[in-house]
Amino acid sequence: MAGDDSRGIDQTPTWAVSVLCAIIIIISIALEKILHKVGTWLTDRHKKALYEALEKIKAELMILGFISLILVFSQYYIADICIPTHVANTMLPCPLKDEKGKGDSGNRRLLWYERRILAGDKKPECKEGHVSLISVKGLHQIHILIFFLAVFHVIYSAITMALGRLKIRGWKQWEDETSSHNYEFSYDPSRFRLSHETSFVRAHTSFWTRIPLFFYIGCFFRQFFRSVSKSDYMTLRHGFISVHLAPGSKFNFQRYIKRSLEDDYKTVVGVSPVIWGSFVVFLLLNVHGWQALFWASLIPLIIVLAVGTQLQAILTKMAFEITDRNAVVQGIPLVQGSDKYFWFGRPQLLLQLIQFALFQNAFQITYFWWCLYEEFYSCFYEKLEFLIAKIIIGDIVLFLCSYITLPLYALVAQVP
Repeated sequence: MAGDDSRGIDQTPTWAVSVLCAIIIIISIALEKILHKVGTWLTDRHKKALYEALEKIKAELMILGFISLILVFSQYYIADICIPTHVANTMLPCPLKDEKGKGDSGNRRLLWYERRILAGDKKPECKEGHVSLISVKGLHQIHILIFFLAVFHVIYSAITMALGRLKIRGWKQWEDETSSHNYEFSYDPSRFRLSHETSFVRAHTSFWTRIPLFFYIGCFFRQFFRSVSKSDYMTLRHGFISVHLAPGSKFNFQRYIKRSLEDDYKTVVGVSPVIWGSFVVFLLLNVHGWQALFWASLIPLIIVLAVGTQLQAILTKMAFEITDRNAVVQGIPLVQGSDKYFWFGRPQLLLQLIQFALFQNAFQITYFWWCLYEEFYSCFYEKLEFLIAKIIIGDIVLFLCSYITLPLYALVAQVP
């Protein structure tokens, strides 16, 4: 068996080589055709933003593929780099093992890994007291991690967009109501009302919200229960149309928000150098005993909750401004948005934080499945409660960010 494993391509049947190459080529061409068809479908339906998002995903997959090729070509050159053993034994992600493993299970794992080494039988030669910087086996495992990143990036991006569009689709019935007679009667522009009696102001203001602590506590919890109410949608719609269109214009605001979500999605699916840097920092800090896997999974959750709270705070501040500006309003209250409501006066910063949170969460989920595949879960997840908490947190962040926070941002960011 050892002799079979070490055979080169010159000792491999031509039918085996040709069949394997044919299968790989067919799969690659099929994937390319599918992506091309999707791009054509988006272009035909004038989904420019989604088409650009698809091009970004394809570019990122190309980067990951290029990294993979570099690893394949340079794996033995990297393995030939030798470092002292005492240096190689520092900052390990799992407890240090002896070379023989632990009992029969250790031997089985070593044999299992040997069968999965990419190719060749060349072994690095290091002098006594030195080992390879990264072994060929370790480079192969990194290679598998990159493959997992590519696959899960596509899946995660699709889920994110699907949940966001599902949320905005629920606003269609509110948009349809704007063409009914009941809407014209309920929101008659000639009607005068006290500002504090309007649905939007009443939903966002109270005595307690005037107190800073309770103000943010209320905004924090509102994102879970009523992230976007009917009065929110109608008021923001009225504010947008009053500024950008002539009075009485028939405008499908829900469709406009859907296109805005697609524009935001184009940004969210991108991976900036800063985000790639966070990926490297995580790999550096994933040291045994530091519980980096668990703490890193909390970062996206904290970011998403903070951004959602801030977006709700913006709606509440708009409601306060209406009551402070006018005691009586005509028709629907007119909201006046401003960049001053956003952190550092930069609305785009919230979108960048959403992008960072989604990538980090996607990477954490990818890393979990990679550990499961490589059978690393026994040392990376020594405590079952950490493993369960990580899975739950990852699912919560995906749902919150895609179904609640991102659509809410697409709506609030349109306020003039």
